[in-house]
Amino acid sequence: MGLRLFSVIRFRAVTRAAVLSAALVATALVLAAGPAAAQSNPFRPVVEVDGRVVTQWEIDQRAQLLTLFRSPGDPREAAREALVDERLQLAAAERLGVAPAPEEVEAGMEEFAGRVDLTTEEFIARIVEAGVAEESFRDFVRAGVAWRQVVRARFGSRAQVTEAEIDRALALTSRRGGAEVLISEIIIPARNPEEQAQAERIAADISANVRGEGAFAAAARQFSAAPTRSAGGRVSNAVDVGNLPPELRAQILTLAPGEVSDPVSLGGAVAVFMLRELRETGIAEAENVSLEYARYLIPGGASEAALQEAARVAARVDTCDDLYGVNTGQPAERLTIETRARGDVPARTALELAKLDEGETATYPEGGTLVFVMLCGRTEIREEEVDRTAVRRQLIDRRLSAYADGFLAELRADAIIREP
Repeated sequence: MGLRLFSVIRFRAVTRAAVLSAALVATALVLAAGPAAAQSNPFRPVVEVDGRVVTQWEIDQRAQLLTLFRSPGDPREAAREALVDERLQLAAAERLGVAPAPEEVEAGMEEFAGRVDLTTEEFIARIVEAGVAEESFRDFVRAGVAWRQVVRARFGSRAQVTEAEIDRALALTSRRGGAEVLISEIIIPARNPEEQAQAERIAADISANVRGEGAFAAAARQFSAAPTRSAGGRVSNAVDVGNLPPELRAQILTLAPGEVSDPVSLGGAVAVFMLRELRETGIAEAENVSLEYARYLIPGGASEAALQEAARVAARVDTCDDLYGVNTGQPAERLTIETRARGDVPARTALELAKLDEGETATYPEGGTLVFVMLCGRTEIREEEVDRTAVRRQLIDRRLSAYADGFLAELRADAIIREP
């Protein structure tokens, strides 16, 4: 839904009607049984935001969801803060007369469920089984859609991107002159729907809240499964921007040094990247390239034995053809050597190939195997039309996201937030 609307899971527990009904029941219980009953009442107010209450039951629901997705930090504290933000966002929406249409909410629910490759019905079934009410999901999406509309209404005209700004971004990878970047990476496994949901949540949190090399390195050591984890996610060599997968290239071009990208799906993993430095090389870079590369599968995932075997293979090969000898006596499917247009290479493999020169190798875990990948060669095939629309959308989204963060900070600063 853009603007990192889902950077913090913000499920509300019940509809307003349900809250009102629950509050009446809770009041009766308090009058009948006194303070002890009030403390045990799941619908008792825990925090008040400009007169709007957040109940214990709402916090319990949100914390249960955060626990389900193994989110970092204290789930109850994170739930409380998210619900406070939501109250402020909904109040801002009401002041502007913003009320999402039912079909917009339905579309938002479908989009969110689709992020973990589930239908809306399948996603709801999963969370209900875990103890999270269906209406909580609907209210969460409604709040997210409302906030997006608020941000676009307030800042849409200020976030417009000029043709000159697009030209400057595209010039970095045009044949008029190339560029290279120093980046750091965090790659989080997403091998099934549960891991996908967890990885999306962690990556969104890092994207929204982590800034600077020190914080990013700490997050990389905690969450990343890439070989660069021990180095705090630092990719040691400079990477030509033109060699990056298109979806990552568009993100990198909109970052300032120290900023972190939005989450990027790599197929079996979710990643975020931090730009450390971008510099022009003055060397023309071809946009449309075919890649010849080899993939050799080593059983054992990221185990020490698999990594040792990968090191032995790397010592034996100078070209991709040498891998045929390595694979002698092994199942034929362990080795594939193919040529594809750069845009057709699977994202996870494309990321590793972007870091390599011809004849160099890299490894990364994929399910229960360790993938040994080798770049055989790069060949320019033809010119292609630049996707200016994608660059424009990326620049606008990042600009709106910055406005949204600042606006929410202002709302918090002006709000009266207290415990009843």
